[in-house]
Amino acid sequence: MSDRNLDLAQKIIDLALSLGADSADAVVGESASLNVSCRLGQLEDTERSESRELGLRAIIGQQQAFVSGTAVDAEALQRLAERAVEMAKATPADRYCGLAPADRLAKDFPSLDLADDHEPSAAELQTMAQETEDTARAMAGITNSEGAGAAWGRGTKALVTSHGFAGSYSSTSFSLSCSVVAGTGDNMERDYASHSARHLEDLDTPERIGTRTGERTLARLNPRKLESMKMPVVFDRRVSASLLGHLSAAISGSAIARGTSFLRDAMGTQIMSAGLNVIDEPHRPRGLRSAAFDGEGLSPETLNLVQDGVLQSWLLDSTTARQLELESNARAARGVGGPPSPSATNLYLAAGTQDVAGILGDIGEGFFVTELIGMGVNGATGDYSRGASGFRIENGELTYPVSEVTIAGNLKDMFGNMTPADDLTFRRGVNAPTVLVEGMTLAGL
Repeated sequence: MSDRNLDLAQKIIDLALSLGADSADAVVGESASLNVSCRLGQLEDTERSESRELGLRAIIGQQQAFVSGTAVDAEALQRLAERAVEMAKATPADRYCGLAPADRLAKDFPSLDLADDHEPSAAELQTMAQETEDTARAMAGITNSEGAGAAWGRGTKALVTSHGFAGSYSSTSFSLSCSVVAGTGDNMERDYASHSARHLEDLDTPERIGTRTGERTLARLNPRKLESMKMPVVFDRRVSASLLGHLSAAISGSAIARGTSFLRDAMGTQIMSAGLNVIDEPHRPRGLRSAAFDGEGLSPETLNLVQDGVLQSWLLDSTTARQLELESNARAARGVGGPPSPSATNLYLAAGTQDVAGILGDIGEGFFVTELIGMGVNGATGDYSRGASGFRIENGELTYPVSEVTIAGNLKDMFGNMTPADDLTFRRGVNAPTVLVEGMTLAGL
């Protein structure tokens, strides 16, 4: 599979060069997936898809254009290459465009164990989904279900450039999810649980996902409101990684080059408490965002983005590095339909030294967040305001469920007042332990 995709990418690059492009690169993505969903013990849907897409970038001087397509016969490739070259001629000049430096192209690809040889049948996935839902529905107090789903996918990505890079790798994914309802009448609540992994053996069992779904849903029954006040907020691991998502966006080379990030002047300054570390690890075996090479053919290395609370680096691809007069740190992400852009890989906040019980134990009055709603975050100012639900903290204990509140602050202040617990696990592409943030504003009654 990978060899034919490399050959296809090389073929369209050769066409673009023959038509007048000075340089070019091409991405071929091939994927297959199988998704099964069930509800109330019955099969609801089975979906199988397969696709192959091709993306070409043609560069003439300081002008570049991107085209993509799914047809790969000789006539379609010719049309695609012609369109890319003609578009490049008509595109405004961009003095920062261009391929990655040739002397930095990856030559050796690490073995990251991203692909599982097992391809499940629809019947196998249906059994997994039904067992997950059955486990949740069997718990006393669960009254309805929004369903459960199981999915498998396999993808191959191939990248070829006109200045000497050719590489491909494959990956698989398995996922399992469930959502149920507890209570009746005006006292009905829903919650969910899910997990994804590269290998089936690493995926949580249906019993574990189903039990977690039911427990979370039952715990939300009879929620109360909170009065508006300032108090410490603890972000559960389910939602704490979202704080790193805001950090990643703020230190993206694109936002820094445009001057639209609230951290645009923060390089080399203390943005978190001493002792806190944020790390981006692209070569983690079986990582959900691991990659043998970045979207431009460079080999990414582990980055200590925040070390001892001090911001150390932006996320850079070649274009944003040129704009900022820096070197790319191989964080280019690339799809078939557009240019490379900076993105984190396996990003995480390192664990702290105190357990969750210890962090809660120091809080007299606080709020423990388990779900966030909406995207009220201003990337230019850092202003943060999101709907939330969770549990009231009183005298170091979780007491009763809370719904329909808004938590607000500014990300600069939030990052500077974060305390991570010691419960970091690697379950997603972006991971963080439970995190305490002091001094947030809650808007309730």
